[in-house]
Amino acid sequence: MGRSQNTFMKKQREKKKAKKKEAKLERKLERQENSTGGSLAEMIAYVDEFGNITDTPPEERKKESSEDEEENS
Repeated sequence: MGRSQNTFMKKQREKKKAKKKEAKLERKLERQENSTGGSLAEMIAYVDEFGNITDTPPEERKKESSEDEEENS
């Protein structure tokens, strides 16, 4: 008697699964090698007073004296 068809199908499924897993790992490694990567400082974005996104931090502004008086009252 020949082998069961189920055993053959199981082996084929396992081979297919292993091949798919290996291909996924290769794609992952390729992405890691080709990634531009970046430090945290390069990924941070700032919003200026007009609502535009910029990569430079805003300049620190000094509060006007009239604003300070309003806060204290």
